[in-house]
Amino acid sequence: MLHYLIETPHSGYHWHGQLNRFFEGWYFRVTLTDCQQTFAFMYSIEDPAGETPTTGGAAQLLGPDDEYLCRTFPDVRSFWGWRDRLGLGHWRTWKDGSLPRFLAPHDFDQQVQEGYQVTTTWHQGVLRFPNDGVIRWQYHTQPLYRWGNVTERPRSTAGWLSSLQIFEPGWQVLMAHGLASGWIEWRGRRYDFVNAPAYAEKNWGGAFPQKWFWLNCNAFAGELDLALTAAGGKRQVLWWFESVALIGIHHCGQFYEFAPWNATVGWEVEPWGYWHVWAENEKYTVTVWGIVESPPVEVRVPSQNGLQFRCRDTTHGRLRLELRDRWTGRMILQANSNVAGLETGGEPWDGTWRSPLPQ
Repeated sequence: MLHYLIETPHSGYHWHGQLNRFFEGWYFRVTLTDCQQTFAFMYSIEDPAGETPTTGGAAQLLGPDDEYLCRTFPDVRSFWGWRDRLGLGHWRTWKDGSLPRFLAPHDFDQQVQEGYQVTTTWHQGVLRFPNDGVIRWQYHTQPLYRWGNVTERPRSTAGWLSSLQIFEPGWQVLMAHGLASGWIEWRGRRYDFVNAPAYAEKNWGGAFPQKWFWLNCNAFAGELDLALTAAGGKRQVLWWFESVALIGIHHCGQFYEFAPWNATVGWEVEPWGYWHVWAENEKYTVTVWGIVESPPVEVRVPSQNGLQFRCRDTTHGRLRLELRDRWTGRMILQANSNVAGLETGGEPWDGTWRSPLPQ
């Protein structure tokens, strides 16, 4: 039970009053397997000290059939975040002059006219879009997998060096897999769900990666206890840039990790439509393919000039995963999904991005 009682590393809000360029972003997702639809909530705060052209917050949403909505929160003073554990919220309008903070669900409904609040186990909000109606949501989440083996303390996704702020940005999978129960009301249609696959991650720092890709899924056909996260990026390390990638798999209580410190990882990713990532460590080999034919959804991410459309997304990607014993070739796991999260971002994408490592 140790894994469930201890907070995931980097769960807390990282801003401590510094005046230099800073952002923090969070990503929460629920996948409804019965209707093959996904809801993703992306929250961000930039330059919370204020008085810069990029100061502000935002809530970006992906809904049914990858419909995209964005609502800004110009006043950073109405944002709150817990520093020792996962908890944050931002209010746009509320009824009295009280300071924004976590509220009991009923009190939030009564007091907050527009905003959101989220913790490890609770997520609630209401956003009003002038031309697109109202979005409301309330659901409870039971975490199943953080990052690492369930019998150990949760790990930093980017390794122990991520605690020494030398990477830009920091990145942490907060919940590789969980079960969400509640409801989401999307422009007049209500979606009720029980034990729907849920996922959460975050990033923070002074700059987004120069270029990156991402594959994520925890809703596989015929596999109720499987979660995959694969990502790579060209990131800043002190005064130079490096290209790195990792693959993490949680399956039936076991964690398979392929990262720069314990494995060889390679990739071949197109600007849009095709992802191929492979890796091997001392015991296993893994290959992941992602494919999508539909055009991407453009999503905003923090940049030196504030939120910019520099990210291409879908929640309806096709994904195939194969995990094998390295020495015998025996297939350990083979799985497929039609509701995978696939993403490319940054620049330049002058063609297929291939790692220098051999397949």
